[in-house]
Amino acid sequence: MDLLEYQGKQLFARHDVPVPSGRPATTVEEAVTAADEIGYPCVIKAQVQIGGRGKAGGIKLAADRDAAQEHARAILGMDIRGLTVHELWVEGASEIAAEYYASVVFDRSAKAPLVMLSTKGGMDIEAVAEEDPGAIARLHVDPLLGFQDFHGRRLAYEAGVDADVVRPIGAMLAKLYDAFVAEEATLVEVNPLIVTPAREVKALDAKVTLDDNALFRHPENAALRDISAEDEQERMAKERGLTYVKLDGDIGILGNGAGLVMSTLDVVAQAGGSPANFLDAGGGSKADAITSAVEVILSDPKVSAVLFNIFGGITRCDEVAKGLIEAFEKIKPDVPFVVRLDGTNDKEGRQLLADASLPNVVTESTMDGAAKKVVELANAV
Repeated sequence: MDLLEYQGKQLFARHDVPVPSGRPATTVEEAVTAADEIGYPCVIKAQVQIGGRGKAGGIKLAADRDAAQEHARAILGMDIRGLTVHELWVEGASEIAAEYYASVVFDRSAKAPLVMLSTKGGMDIEAVAEEDPGAIARLHVDPLLGFQDFHGRRLAYEAGVDADVVRPIGAMLAKLYDAFVAEEATLVEVNPLIVTPAREVKALDAKVTLDDNALFRHPENAALRDISAEDEQERMAKERGLTYVKLDGDIGILGNGAGLVMSTLDVVAQAGGSPANFLDAGGGSKADAITSAVEVILSDPKVSAVLFNIFGGITRCDEVAKGLIEAFEKIKPDVPFVVRLDGTNDKEGRQLLADASLPNVVTESTMDGAAKKVVELANAV
């Protein structure tokens, strides 16, 4: 779950990470009141879960009340890379002597947290990594050892930060790591991490991604979930207990088991198709789960054909067939379906589909054949 900037800063504050004082606002009046309380100059910042807000005009400096009102009115409702601004964060303006970048991310390949620090803060870190990878100091932390003082000093020296802020930067990294672990995050990022003329270190921004699977242990974080910002199909799937990721294509995909679904995506792509989603109905999928899966897939208007690829083990192919028949009775899909059933009760499943004579349903015996067929049908549509 991604947090908005101000939510990330509130989370930081719980772990003594220094952040500028600020107030959230959802209306122009609230923003002006917040600006009056904080004092001028202040900054009006759009709150959306995406980068590039400044370039899009979503971050403005207000020198007085009139400017705060003007900027709040302009930013609320603004479209920033496809996301509409519904909230603002009003904070006191900061004096900046230097801008750094800092982050803690879980590196799955190393099975350990990765801490990164760079003196090129305020920039697109992906561009920095591509153009000058040596500008980013990196350090994997042993989860059993935790982040130590010498880790902070090493990163600071390797990144080339100013000598007088080596220890404050190290202390800041330690606090960010504490927040990362305590809140069970997968990403904690500050860009920029600023050094003021008084040589204080502060988090001027906050990007935090929390592990959804750990939210039951953090009810205060679970309450921050912004349903309106979530993808409609992914939200629907989550509510129905399905593992679903929306993609950019037009061929709906359903399988049982993450490995099988991933293989299906690859085979469809090799056949010249473009998958519209990843959907794992899970092992032991029953008829009602299949019906729910069909509803989620077809809720995406871009889907022009659907591929069911089921390998029966715990999952019984006749149950899948029953689910598909129930889905057709309930939803009455108007897009073609290609169904490949193999494994436990596959003959019974195919017989059920044959007896039902569902419109627009084609069965295939192999995964390659099913992929080629669904691409052909999608192209015909």
